[in-house]
Amino acid sequence: MAEETKDATVEHGSAEDIYADSFPTLKPGEIVSGTIIKKLPNAVLIDLGLKAEGVLPLEEFRNPEQVTEGQEIKVYLDALEDREGFPVISKKKADFQLAWEKIKEKSESAEGVPATVIKRVKGGLAVEVMGLDAFLPGSQVDLRLVPNLDALVGKELEVKIISVNWYKKNIVVSRRVLLEERQEEARRRLFAELSIGDLIDGTVKTITDFGAFVDIGGVDALLHISDLAWNKVVHPKEVVNVGDELKVKVLSADEKTGRITVGLKQLTPHPWEKVEDKYPIGTKIKGRVTTLAEYGAFVELEKGIEGLIHISEMSWTKNIHHPSQILTVDQDVEAVVLNIDKDNRRISLGLKQTMPDPWSLIEEKYSVGQRVEGKVRALKDFGAFVEIEEGIEGLIHNADISWTKRVKHPRDELKKGQTVETVILGIDQENRRITLGYKQTQEDPFYQISKELNEGDVIKARIVDLPKPGVVVALEHGIEGFVPLSHLARGGKKAKEKYQIGEELELKVIRIDLNHRRIALSEKALVAPEEIAEPPPPPRERRRPRPVREREREEEESDRFTLEDHLRGLEEE
Repeated sequence: MAEETKDATVEHGSAEDIYADSFPTLKPGEIVSGTIIKKLPNAVLIDLGLKAEGVLPLEEFRNPEQVTEGQEIKVYLDALEDREGFPVISKKKADFQLAWEKIKEKSESAEGVPATVIKRVKGGLAVEVMGLDAFLPGSQVDLRLVPNLDALVGKELEVKIISVNWYKKNIVVSRRVLLEERQEEARRRLFAELSIGDLIDGTVKTITDFGAFVDIGGVDALLHISDLAWNKVVHPKEVVNVGDELKVKVLSADEKTGRITVGLKQLTPHPWEKVEDKYPIGTKIKGRVTTLAEYGAFVELEKGIEGLIHISEMSWTKNIHHPSQILTVDQDVEAVVLNIDKDNRRISLGLKQTMPDPWSLIEEKYSVGQRVEGKVRALKDFGAFVEIEEGIEGLIHNADISWTKRVKHPRDELKKGQTVETVILGIDQENRRITLGYKQTQEDPFYQISKELNEGDVIKARIVDLPKPGVVVALEHGIEGFVPLSHLARGGKKAKEKYQIGEELELKVIRIDLNHRRIALSEKALVAPEEIAEPPPPPRERRRPRPVREREREEEESDRFTLEDHLRGLEEE
């Protein structure tokens, strides 16, 4: 019996030899193909062509819900059978090894591979590349720093494998390297075909404070903020947005540095080229107030063209201190073109020219001697301004406020806001001035008193002032008379030593000067020579007596000079 068994063993070999002969191609450590023959709740049975099916947990699959019976998969064969006779297999090991071989192949060939962003991690992004986890540093995501990496989660990017560590199972990828290589290739191709002045299509890729970067055939070109529009642009977003497709003009191209600049405003003619035809001098235009300055207001006529309404051109009559008194920003206004300086790109506009000048018909509406009523608008040291109609003011000088009083400031007689009647004394249309008189609305009391008094009349009057030159007395109608020191009977070098304010004197009228509005009086003329208290004259040298007529004339001239001199001095005080 033993011999038979021995013979059978020799003839047919051992069971292991028979198993090995039956599956000569399957060896542990290899990746083999299998077919899913049954899907269980937590595992699948896989036919590998062995005597027993392999059992693979569903967790080995990346997407278990997509597993179906009849599906062919690759698995890693750890052992032909375990203690229970089932083959030991792993899909994850197979996937990893297959993917790793492809990763090494792509790394050596420097080809781009797709990567899906899984999540954001410290320093960059975790991505899946060909079924394996890899790291994409933040500095390698794009050509420029990406401010929001979270926005890329779930998106698919094309990257290049730049580092592979088999032992640490570490993979590092870069999108920036791939973009730089492609951009460099596109740049070389573009520079070979590009010329300054070419019109080229592009897409706005990024916007910054100083401009926008436009993708022109895979190369970024700078569209500077100053080349976006002819008018002033505060921020590029006022003109373009990310994703906008534009046609731009090539302004410069430096092959050494790789820099290209393009312009958008250059596609349209400069608005100042035909400004003189569009806005002839003297025509009315409409615009929008953009800026208020101390000296005027800037008005936008169209994109790229602004005019200035100087503060002096805002009103015919009002004294404008700042444009904000009558204009506001964004206000629509109508103005008249006054001047165009094309070389310096300046347009002068007038606001008041849209309305008739009230001074152009001033002489037709008013005449000298006419009585007008107005309201006191301002009080100055030299006089009062009275508005006689809207925008038209006249000036009452201090000297024309009162017949009898010396007015030092108009507030002594007038109040701001007071309605007064005046007489027009003068009209200066060229200099836009009207002179008014307040006292002229009443009869001059000096002429009234000149009718009541005559030279030689004797009157009584009370002293109201004692200046150095003499004595001032009050007469009728508010008029004052003056008694020179030499015509006082009591003598003395100072009137204050002999006279008192309020004292009544008997006086003789010695002169009425209508031209200078003066009345001279004398106390001495009514007193007998022996009653005149005068100090004895100092001793004089003996002279040859002069003729009587010559002495009288000299004394008369001396008296006249003294009187006028004192009156003039009093008036100045």
